[in-house]
Amino acid sequence: MTESECSPVPAPVARAPVAERAYGSPAVRVRAAVDAHYDFVWRTMRYLGLTDADAQDGAQQVMCVLARRLAEVTPGGEKPFLFSTAMRVAAGLRRTARRRPESTDGDLDELAASTPTAEELLDQRRAHEVLHKVLEAIPVELRLVFMLYEVEELTSPEIAGMLGVPLGTVASRLRRGRESFQAIVKRMQAAQTARGEVP
Repeated sequence: MTESECSPVPAPVARAPVAERAYGSPAVRVRAAVDAHYDFVWRTMRYLGLTDADAQDGAQQVMCVLARRLAEVTPGGEKPFLFSTAMRVAAGLRRTARRRPESTDGDLDELAASTPTAEELLDQRRAHEVLHKVLEAIPVELRLVFMLYEVEELTSPEIAGMLGVPLGTVASRLRRGRESFQAIVKRMQAAQTARGEVP
């Protein structure tokens, strides 16, 4: 190796592209997207019917896709890209899950709390189970709109843009999702009453 090859002469500094100067380097953009949207992606996976563990795997896959395809994503458009990617990844994971033998320990999220009593944990677990049963009974296209609106607090136009459907379709699915939610809860309460349980 010649002296010129190893001498610490700095290379000319190229001016960063306009987008990079405005929004940061690719690494900064990916880190910001993970910080801002990872939980949203994970919850989306859960809304789409994945288990807690599969949702975690799926969310990581989605973030990896963002890192690989960042140049295709308009700065500021990360969330819609992540959502559409999550839809595709979740579909693949659901197909894989159908080929796996069913787990005997059920599809429950692990509940974490700082200092819960055994009774509090049991109450939380029961409430969590009930909520998941209600949501899983709602058709996925209605469940997704319902959760994006009611839980994620996205606007109807934002949901329409993410799903690629007309605004009227969002309104219809939201109305039907709410009706389904209420009807399922009423049926469950009636069943509890018939069994002599306290709703």
